[in-house]
Amino acid sequence: MGDHEVMMPHHGTTVSSSLTEAWDTTGFTHPHRKMMMHMTFFWGHKTEVLFKGWPGSSTGMYAVALTFVFALAVLVEVFSLFSVIKPGTNKAAAGFFQTGMYAVRSGLSYMVMLAVMSFNGGVFLAAVGGHAVGFALFGGRAKKSGGS
Repeated sequence: MGDHEVMMPHHGTTVSSSLTEAWDTTGFTHPHRKMMMHMTFFWGHKTEVLFKGWPGSSTGMYAVALTFVFALAVLVEVFSLFSVIKPGTNKAAAGFFQTGMYAVRSGLSYMVMLAVMSFNGGVFLAAVGGHAVGFALFGGRAKKSGGS
């Protein structure tokens, strides 16, 4: 086999590496990245969450990343459950405000989703825990104040 040939597992055939790269649609590797991208859940602090190189391999920065994802999920619940528009407010102003709040909530929700797509088990648990805590702390109050 030459330098650019790869033995295909379970097939017993040889193909050039450029062909195998073209066939690699699983997302496990990227030609410009040295780090493996996980497509199943894994445990460990060596991961990337939201930004390239963050949190890195530091356990402390991983804890910061988990706290950040947790806080984002709590904020999503806060924005989902509260309505701060008072009766009698100008309808146009209220509409613009609601639209802005919806945009912020959507952006935060997508950031939580992208963090979970790191497929790190700790990040997943931080996101679910943040949503649960946010609902527990603010969900009951929003229903009580809106229902009375």
